[in-house]
Amino acid sequence: MAEQTALTESTFYILLALYKPMHGYGIMQQVLELSKGRIRMAPGTLYGALNTMCEKGWIIQLPVEDGSRKKDYKLTEKGKQILLGEIGRLKELVKNADLVIGEINND
Repeated sequence: MAEQTALTESTFYILLALYKPMHGYGIMQQVLELSKGRIRMAPGTLYGALNTMCEKGWIIQLPVEDGSRKKDYKLTEKGKQILLGEIGRLKELVKNADLVIGEINND
């Protein structure tokens, strides 16, 4: 997948939060919880990121219900592949770190 690059921590957590469809405030809360408080997203930052991810085809905005101001978002198949690719990349990083640290500790 040529598009796959390292994701920012914020982007990773937004995609992870959207593994189940969710609205903007819910995403902010989920990201805060998953990151153990490290990532606090302001609405402008979140919606800018969501717009970018929509443009890339990683997520879609679901139809808005009549009278509702909530915008719900859903991960697309492409977004799921990006997320899973990043998880694989992170696992490889940890595996390599374990190999090196194990070698260092055995010397």
